[in-house]
Amino acid sequence: MKLDSKIPDGPLAEKWDKHKFDMKLVNPANRRKYTILVVGTGLAGGSAAATLGELGYNVKSFCIQDSPRRAHSIAAQGGINAAKNYSNDGDSVWRLFYDTIKGGDYRAREANVHRLAELSVNIIDQCVAQGVPFAREYGGQLDNRSFGGAQVSRTFYARGQTGQQLLLGAYGSMMRQVDEGRVMMYARREMLDLVVVDGKARGIIVRNLINGKIESYSGDAVLLCTGGYGNVFYLSTNAKNSNATAAWRCYKKGAAFGNPCYTQIHPTCIPQSGDYQGKLTLMSESLRNDGRVWVPKNKGDKRAPDQIPEVERDYYLERKYPSFGNLVPRDVASRNAKAVCDEGRGVGETGLAVYLDFSDSIQRLGEADIKEKYGNLFDMYERITGDNPYQTPMRIYPAVHYTMGGLWVDYNLMSTIPGLFVLGEANFSDHGANRLGASALMQGLADGYFVIPYTLADYLATNTFSKITEDQKEFTAATQEAKSQITKLLSINGKKTVTEFHRELGKIMWDHVGMARNEKGLKYALKEIPKLRDEFWQNVMIPRDGDSLNKNLEFAGRVADFLELGELMARDALLRNESCGGHFREEFQTPEGEAKRDDKKFTYVAAWEYAGKDKKPILNKEPLKFENVHLSQRSYK
Repeated sequence: MKLDSKIPDGPLAEKWDKHKFDMKLVNPANRRKYTILVVGTGLAGGSAAATLGELGYNVKSFCIQDSPRRAHSIAAQGGINAAKNYSNDGDSVWRLFYDTIKGGDYRAREANVHRLAELSVNIIDQCVAQGVPFAREYGGQLDNRSFGGAQVSRTFYARGQTGQQLLLGAYGSMMRQVDEGRVMMYARREMLDLVVVDGKARGIIVRNLINGKIESYSGDAVLLCTGGYGNVFYLSTNAKNSNATAAWRCYKKGAAFGNPCYTQIHPTCIPQSGDYQGKLTLMSESLRNDGRVWVPKNKGDKRAPDQIPEVERDYYLERKYPSFGNLVPRDVASRNAKAVCDEGRGVGETGLAVYLDFSDSIQRLGEADIKEKYGNLFDMYERITGDNPYQTPMRIYPAVHYTMGGLWVDYNLMSTIPGLFVLGEANFSDHGANRLGASALMQGLADGYFVIPYTLADYLATNTFSKITEDQKEFTAATQEAKSQITKLLSINGKKTVTEFHRELGKIMWDHVGMARNEKGLKYALKEIPKLRDEFWQNVMIPRDGDSLNKNLEFAGRVADFLELGELMARDALLRNESCGGHFREEFQTPEGEAKRDDKKFTYVAAWEYAGKDKKPILNKEPLKFENVHLSQRSYK
């Protein structure tokens, strides 16, 4: 497999502008001749469909939920980064670029990250024009707050509902195009396969989740905007519908999978309360602006937090990282929380939690001020735990949140399959080995609003497209393959539920491919996951009905893919003999317990190629070149 990143020549700050000028355009009168299939309606998919519809393309948009408003982007809480420097504290496009490269532990492309930083300023203007109700200061200017991994305030926010408000902005713009007839909306469809004709992505196979019908749709390009694969761990902050099936089926059709082992653990989640819990709930990273993280200094101290005097508290992030304090990046905060709990200083019934305490901020600013910033988050925490965080510290613990890996794409966001573009969290491109907080929304909207309109036009203008119909052999074969897997799943008639298999996989993944990894554990995972997969295909129990709404059947197909993806993640983690960002190998750390990279051997993107059923995947490498930043040991002290 040949990997061509297509990074433009020239100075870093001029690459994107030069590239935009060099790319071919599609005449406005010709755009209606092209049909674009957009899979997913979160921030990346919603913004792409809205923008392409506005430009005049014929767009078909596919949504797994009953409404695009329920896309998982709605769950993002804390904010969106942009280098506006409204706080006048020294921010700039270059500083955002540098913070993002450093935050990703120098495992992302310089050109992609700089483009993201450039476009960040446009995103805010776009969203304000759409009516997104960002928080404002007394004088009317948009307010900012701090997030981990930065020493400036660059995060725009709408209380703890930023993702929801941004999604409503994109949704409103997209629905305008639906009303105009330029976007066709297909709800409750799950993509099951990609159709490749003459080497190009030309269609998709979906299942209607209401009546079970297998449907096929053709087009001139496919935009995959289906999010990440964090639910491979079973317990994560992702919605239960979030899955990897669309991306995984594209991988099996020839799209390379980039850096699958890069998983982000979020440090600010409500701890697991029982073995049969189905998902975890995120508390925004923005809470670390005003909340102080601490644990008792003494092991086994089970006193109530208000009974532990100040002198017996360990504010360990402030102690270890005086420059950044509680606002260190997510991977650093997560590993330190795990470390103090492993020492026996964790709090709560399980001992797997640390305190996030707002008493100092409430005393300094007043409860009303804290409520104005975080009120809905505090209400959510109280409903789930029964504790009032205005009166007693929150208990938090790290959990799986986001995946930096995804389908490999070039600078134009195109995968190794021509015509298959991948946007947002579904691609690998901008975050390296660790995503800074408030950067996911930034990437999704940059890809959809400002990158894909140019790069897609260039692809359409420089290629010829044969006329195709859904009754061609490629569509028929893909449809039959999708039906065959459903028939096979329904015929097993085993004794274990889909949830039982998913929970077992999740435990293997969390224990051995999770927050900390080592060679022994990864080899164990690579031995156990195939065993579990074999058992799944012999003993899974699914109600025998594929012609109607069947949630068990839906989840079974997704777990089948997770059982394959989990093995690839473990394989990728085992071969990367270094620690970087969210990939923490216990064998490779500094004396202070920080991630220790090996830049001589591992400064590359791992792009895995599917080799066929029961065959080992092929590792391809895209070297990463750093011409504008100096590779150094990450330090937040």
